[in-house]
Amino acid sequence: MAKLFFEVVTPDKVLVSQEVDSVVAPGSLGEFGVLPGHISFLSGIVPGELRYSDGVAKESMVVTSGFAEVSNDKVSVLVDAAERASEIDVERARQAMERAEERLAKGRGVEDIDFMRAEAALKRAMTRVKIAERSM
Repeated sequence: MAKLFFEVVTPDKVLVSQEVDSVVAPGSLGEFGVLPGHISFLSGIVPGELRYSDGVAKESMVVTSGFAEVSNDKVSVLVDAAERASEIDVERARQAMERAEERLAKGRGVEDIDFMRAEAALKRAMTRVKIAERSM
């Protein structure tokens, strides 16, 4: 059976570099899936869950913003940060979620709160908790 070469790269390291059967990623226009033989394209990546499988083994990770390139049975995902579901510290993610919720509860009118940044932090923490709990 045909395979895809899949890689996930952050500024710090290469998290994944292997052959897989399929990839599902959170694209800027919605979630997209890639199988061998897929047409070439570029997509923005938004924070969310990235999944890939190799036979029976299925993996999941949290990714932040970036982009993906699909070309010639190769999927390259370049993101600011990524974390495997099995490596997520659930308690730390819950604490980050609580801090973000507290900042957002203060309201938009408070000058020392960057509302958009707090909202992004909340979404990221919620995604980390959801994915970590699902993989347990």
